[in-house]
Amino acid sequence: MATTPHSNLDSVLTSTAMAKGLPNEHYISDAVFDEEKKAILFNNWSAIGFGKDIPNTGDIKPMSFVDMPLLMARDENNNINVFQNTCRHRGMILIEEPKNLSGLITCPYHSWCYNLKGELCATPMVGGTDINTHKAIKNDELGLFKIKSAVWQDIIFVNISNNAQEFTDYAAKTIERWSEFDKPIYHGGETSSFTLNLNTNWKLAVENYCESYHLPWVHPELNITSSVEDHYHIEEPGFFSGQGSYVYNQIKSEDGSVFPDFEGLSNKWDQASEYIALYPNVLLGTHRDHFFSIIIEPIATNKTVEHVSLYYAKKPEEMPELKPLIDSNALFWKTVFSEDIGVVEGMQRGRKGIMFDGGKFSPTMDSATHCFHRWIANHIKNFRSLEN
Repeated sequence: MATTPHSNLDSVLTSTAMAKGLPNEHYISDAVFDEEKKAILFNNWSAIGFGKDIPNTGDIKPMSFVDMPLLMARDENNNINVFQNTCRHRGMILIEEPKNLSGLITCPYHSWCYNLKGELCATPMVGGTDINTHKAIKNDELGLFKIKSAVWQDIIFVNISNNAQEFTDYAAKTIERWSEFDKPIYHGGETSSFTLNLNTNWKLAVENYCESYHLPWVHPELNITSSVEDHYHIEEPGFFSGQGSYVYNQIKSEDGSVFPDFEGLSNKWDQASEYIALYPNVLLGTHRDHFFSIIIEPIATNKTVEHVSLYYAKKPEEMPELKPLIDSNALFWKTVFSEDIGVVEGMQRGRKGIMFDGGKFSPTMDSATHCFHRWIANHIKNFRSLEN
């Protein structure tokens, strides 16, 4: 398999002032994309979906995460379980479309059946045309392959390799930083979720989010209300990085109404807002009156989908008069995130330039992005050392 030379990765693992960015191969090589799938996305806690997409008991949603067929299901105890979406008999895909099941997960090939906890419950004719059992078929050993999963802030995380630390340890620093927001959040409804399709490598979407350096040129209107001068860096090496702003202007309706605040916040959040990339593929934004999360879904070396969801301190039905404001807020953020598409796609095309050497970081403006590069480089190097 073609891989990036270790010397190039070593050039990432130094100070921001001296470092180069990740080499081109990490953006244009299918072999390195496959390597990152295993070393980064499967070996860590990656986000795959939202709890709001399976809100009711019996809700089940199939999906593919970097070609891995997965199944998210909400069981009778309101727990969300994630399984590999393949029957233990002949590997058939079990569920093709989202649905609500009043009964069992039934394989369309030979009707082996599983409950919402993944347990094998029925094996029709496995011992003959009129015999549904066989001593060689042990149901308690043939449940669905369960994927290690966790839910935080309605985001469903998985550790496919089962090699990562516990989720509470992985997310501890993020949870601690935003401990004031450890309370229920409510999805804003249909308009508060949208997707953006990007012709770029997934890492460029993360890198762009980490820094505010580009605000004056890419987001000129946003820069008027929350300028680059108002921003500060956020860095927790090994876990997350991003930016914050000392200036947050609440969106208002024509009559001056605003969203209700999350209760019990300190004065810091009267004006502040923060935006971090929780490695590897979650982008988070928090404000006094709403929260958003973006799941970065890698599709291919140069294809990425952003899944965006916005949340509030109250259920939409508890503030019906603010429905137009909810819609306006979603449109505002969709506009902001769409403004980034041109630059992340431009950087992707630029990586085809064979003379590009990873680039030069600004020591004062790019440290949060370099923090992410270091994390990627460290994980790739560790993975390679275990593979060799």
